[in-house]
Amino acid sequence: MSQTKMSARERFHATFKYSRPDRVFMMPQWTFDETRERWLREGMPWEQHLNSYFDFDRIEQIPLKIDLWPPLETKIVEKTASWQIVEDELGGRAKHWTDRQMGMPQWLRFPVRDRESWEKLRVRLNPDAPVRYPEYWEDLKRCYEDRDYPLGIMAGSYYGWIRNWVGMENLALWYYDCPGLVHEMTEYLADFILRLMDRALCEIPDIDYALMWEDMAMKTGSLISPRLFREFMLEPMKRVTKVLNEYGIEIIMVDSDGNVDELIPLWLEANVNLVYPLEVAAGCAAVAYREQFGKELRMIGNIDKRVLRDGATKQQIEEEVMSKAELVESGGFAPWVDHAVPPDVPFENFKYYMGLVCELCTFG
Repeated sequence: MSQTKMSARERFHATFKYSRPDRVFMMPQWTFDETRERWLREGMPWEQHLNSYFDFDRIEQIPLKIDLWPPLETKIVEKTASWQIVEDELGGRAKHWTDRQMGMPQWLRFPVRDRESWEKLRVRLNPDAPVRYPEYWEDLKRCYEDRDYPLGIMAGSYYGWIRNWVGMENLALWYYDCPGLVHEMTEYLADFILRLMDRALCEIPDIDYALMWEDMAMKTGSLISPRLFREFMLEPMKRVTKVLNEYGIEIIMVDSDGNVDELIPLWLEANVNLVYPLEVAAGCAAVAYREQFGKELRMIGNIDKRVLRDGATKQQIEEEVMSKAELVESGGFAPWVDHAVPPDVPFENFKYYMGLVCELCTFG
């Protein structure tokens, strides 16, 4: 007898709390704009939403304004036919390429360079500013009352945000040259998030998950050592996760690219228990992680985007999907392409991949 169809919310909890869903929770897939443009040229129905077409599950996040506010004003200080240099009001400078759609800017100087520039930026992280909550908050709360999808809350960043403001190399030196300032910044971010979340946690019952963003690893390993993680990040993160747990939020996710081998036990120590996207090209191996960390760790991702690109065979795609079959069966894992799907992935390959995943992840 077939299993009763679950809502996306029921499916989320059944998947990541090691129950038995009707099918594994399918998180909407990131794609580049150029990828979608290609798929439209190759026959993807233009009149349908991508998530509905592939039957991805709905997942939402409470729309609190977590960014610098107001944002730093910028001006163009130099430009050519292919790039322009943009300077912000704190003196940060970045080179943006204007002759391409994809790619990241090259930072020439970062906005936070010392205590003075940090204090100027910190003014824009006022958790009590009314603008940080949606203007029609009461209406939004009513919308959430009978939701059938998982709802999450942003729980901050204790490396990634600071790295973006200071610069990776500069932050690596600051851990040794001005540790007091880095401690102050990290603790302030925890205070900021706790103050910002407080109203939502009090007024919206049964929030389903929390999310942190870090991007604190490269292809071969973490961008900081475990010792520095424990010294600067662990306690602020634990302060935040303790409050989340007190409000019944058991699933705390972290988004970080790169090789996270060294970071997973540290995140678990901080009570962050779901990791994604687990990039295969960076050496992340979900099967090995399950053997090492057991059911304490939940995972999303780890489907190698490279096996979907132009020239890939159906056999290669099948082998990649089926390599995660054991994880799907044991629970606490959702297969997902290990970051945004790039433009070298044809529509037919992605459709074939999704057909395999849906078959593997549906339980009769």
